[in-house]
Amino acid sequence: MKLKFPGEDHLYLQVAEGVEKMIGDDILRIGDKLPSVRMLSKEHGISMGTAFQAYYHLEGKGLIESRPKSGYYVRFNPRRFADLPQQIDPGPTPIEKVTNQDMVMEMISRMTSHEIMNFALASPSIELLPAAKLSKSVMHALRADQHHCLQYEHAQGNPELRKQIAKLSFNWGGKIKPEDVLITSGCMEAVVMALRAVTTAGDTVAVECPSYFGIYQVIESLGLKLIEIPTDPVTGIDLDGLEQAISKHSVAACLLVPNFSNPSGSCMPDDRKRKLVQLLTQKNVPLIEDDIYGEMYFGRQRPRTCKYFDTEGIVMYCSSLSKSLAPGYRVGWIIPGKHMARVSTIKMIHSISCATVTQQALAHFLSIGRYEYHLKNLRKALHTQCLRYTQAIMQYFPEDTRISRPQGGFVLWIELNKHINTYELCVEAMKHQISIAPGSIFSNNANYSHYMRIGYGKPWSDKVDKGLKTLGNLVKKMS
Repeated sequence: MKLKFPGEDHLYLQVAEGVEKMIGDDILRIGDKLPSVRMLSKEHGISMGTAFQAYYHLEGKGLIESRPKSGYYVRFNPRRFADLPQQIDPGPTPIEKVTNQDMVMEMISRMTSHEIMNFALASPSIELLPAAKLSKSVMHALRADQHHCLQYEHAQGNPELRKQIAKLSFNWGGKIKPEDVLITSGCMEAVVMALRAVTTAGDTVAVECPSYFGIYQVIESLGLKLIEIPTDPVTGIDLDGLEQAISKHSVAACLLVPNFSNPSGSCMPDDRKRKLVQLLTQKNVPLIEDDIYGEMYFGRQRPRTCKYFDTEGIVMYCSSLSKSLAPGYRVGWIIPGKHMARVSTIKMIHSISCATVTQQALAHFLSIGRYEYHLKNLRKALHTQCLRYTQAIMQYFPEDTRISRPQGGFVLWIELNKHINTYELCVEAMKHQISIAPGSIFSNNANYSHYMRIGYGKPWSDKVDKGLKTLGNLVKKMS
């Protein structure tokens, strides 16, 4: 067995990143032959095994390909993406009623089916999650607890879990204490409690456009109005548009997903987050920050949160482990700032406390250091899958297809020819056992009928490739 020395596991990544940069800079062009494994080993002073590993890594991303008895060749340049989807202005008028509920419910009814190729999901495949290790943490929780996890948990949440979540905030520069955290049943419950804490029926809430369809359902269920603010597919919400909306209308709260927004994939630069928090602090408008995708970044550093720039406690930070670790455990949290007392009361009335066993199991999993190791592998897999899905869409779909360029998260936002109705495409795709999320469900006012969302949470396979090829052929027939 070969001994591993410090840093050796990452040496192949350094070599791979160097080759990837040369491809991105067009020093190595599509079709160019790469140095042999032996030559790469000699040039970089690395073992043959490490050289092979570097090429395997690039091959997994779809950037290079192996040709029998010939070697490795450049296959794809990630900087030669399709054009970005266009930004649509939904208009400045508050909306009182959600109109896309039927489409949403129809799509949700298919989400758990194992018989279809489900590109509608915005979550990781079970194959990417540490099921066995999580099971060990569940068993540890049941054995270690003197009441076998049968008793009610602390109303604010398991103390050890809140301690671990406070530690997680270090990743985005947060200085959070366990008493600042309240555990919820997933991120959506955190968002609902935040809305209930700072709004009453008839109030207006500002959201991004496009935005996650669940947000529209929640706003309608609480009797709230919404106003949609245009969003750039790269930098996020239009701050000028938001400021104008606040000036013209009585906005009770803003509900945003600054990091890797669903469905656009946009990520607000940190300086824009600072300006956003300053604006809302000045206007005394609470910000409900949904950061459920924040840990799913592809770069070297986690993006900051809006909460990081909050000095007055106006940011109500919501997140969960549903997208990164255990969707079925339904463990989320809220850091509500100055609204903690009100949120705690709402939680007590709503459900008293969350499930004991899942809280204790995840507290154990986080405490033994397995989470960060898992995240590194998950981020790597998602980045690779994002590139492979993008390549396939560029290959199989019409040339005028526009695709987002997310730097994290789980989804691609795709704009098709205006003559194509993606709800009709959804109906046709289901005849082939393929599910997509039509663009119309991500806005109540803007015209996204020719957009769609594709989730890349499922690892690349021949079945995924076939599904995207079939979908591309359906699009071409409708063009």
